[in-house]
Amino acid sequence: MKTYLMTSLELLNYYRQIGTEVFTIVDLETTGGKGNSDRIIEISVLQATLKDGIQQILTDLINPQIQIPEQIVRFTGIAQDMVDRASSSDRILPNYLPMLQSGILTAHNFKFDYSFLQAEYHRLGIDFNTRSQLCTVELSRLLLPHLPSRSLPKLVKHYGFDVGKSHRAESDAIACWLLLEKLLKQILQSDDDEILDLFGRQWLSVKDIGEIFHIPLIKVESLLADAAIESRISTYRQIKLYQRKSVENLIGKIKIENQKEIAEQLSFPL
Repeated sequence: MKTYLMTSLELLNYYRQIGTEVFTIVDLETTGGKGNSDRIIEISVLQATLKDGIQQILTDLINPQIQIPEQIVRFTGIAQDMVDRASSSDRILPNYLPMLQSGILTAHNFKFDYSFLQAEYHRLGIDFNTRSQLCTVELSRLLLPHLPSRSLPKLVKHYGFDVGKSHRAESDAIACWLLLEKLLKQILQSDDDEILDLFGRQWLSVKDIGEIFHIPLIKVESLLADAAIESRISTYRQIKLYQRKSVENLIGKIKIENQKEIAEQLSFPL
């Protein structure tokens, strides 16, 4: 499910509906940031439910059969001799398929981990895809708009999770689960207005707005300019961002006005 394409109400309904599902949390450590050329050096996958907590967890180092860059060694603490003694991906990754292909596949910055899984399984001649997916970065941006960073180490510190060293796959997989558990329970236990108010504080780009409401970008820019909605500049991407609540109110108002106009043209009473 592509939650980044949903309206606030759709998001609220979706996150409440999945409360009884099995979540498959994955975290990877890699030799770099490109799934098509870098390799996995450690994988951890756990399965859990809100009702029963963690059910199982599986973790392995993987021999990438290439040299680990020194900055990655410093970042993760995974040295070359550690992976040289491990099995290669063709021996390890097939064992993870049953878990990865069940439940809602979840990761912190989902696109990163998913791109590596797809690339590694492709090398093994396996077409890896999943329809049920969840990104805890996206969810934390919705529920924690006041925080300056939603990186996993910062969120571990914010909540005081006791998970061990960051940037190791098992510790980060457990941290991701604890974060998901806390945020989903917040949604399930809070009233609609409280959650929708949090969602409404999220900042969206013009591209985000176009994708959520199925409006061409040029039309989105015109609507936002005419409405003079408050914006800010993203310090990271250097683009204009607009708050979700203001945008959704604007789009809702336009839809109501269009319905009235059509009704008047057709002489239909509303």
